[in-house]
Amino acid sequence: MVPVSLVAGLGNPGPRYEATRHNAGFWFADALAAECGGRWRTESRFQGKWCTCHLEGHPIRLLKPTTYMNHSGRSVAAAVRYFDLPAASLLVVHDDLDLPPGTARLKRGGGHGGHNGLRDLIAHLGTRDFLRLRLGIGHPGQRDAVVDYVLSRPRLEEREAIEAAIRDALAVMPLVLAGRLEAAMNALHGKRELGAGS
Repeated sequence: MVPVSLVAGLGNPGPRYEATRHNAGFWFADALAAECGGRWRTESRFQGKWCTCHLEGHPIRLLKPTTYMNHSGRSVAAAVRYFDLPAASLLVVHDDLDLPPGTARLKRGGGHGGHNGLRDLIAHLGTRDFLRLRLGIGHPGQRDAVVDYVLSRPRLEEREAIEAAIRDALAVMPLVLAGRLEAAMNALHGKRELGAGS
């Protein structure tokens, strides 16, 4: 498998959105930067916040688009083009309505599932062949409630569950960065399934 060269966490910039469910991708990116000692800086070439660091010997490029969620592809595609990266070396981290809080899933390829950040990213990259880390935020139960739901703060127990899933995902990042996707998926998915009833 292709090692991951760029990790892009999706979200919306600014304090208004910082603690909202739609920013789970930013939460993961911040946690990964803290884990590997990276410091964010504004990078106008990529229309986002940017940092580089190493995790267990693996170099990491980290990006948080500041284009707002619906235009995430503009930022991520700019970084992919600048470094001439294959799409298969990109890991996109995003919130997912179809998974309950506390669940993290790795997946390669697929559609956008109605997620506007992924929709824009696929349009700008011209391919779906990139790796995703899906962080469950749950679903409000009604389609017309989705926008308000993702742009609001999770309840305390939901936030704690999402943060637990982020810690689980961080634990398998050395495997992901080394291109050992199957091993990472087995470790991450098995852990959540085994712990679901505890």
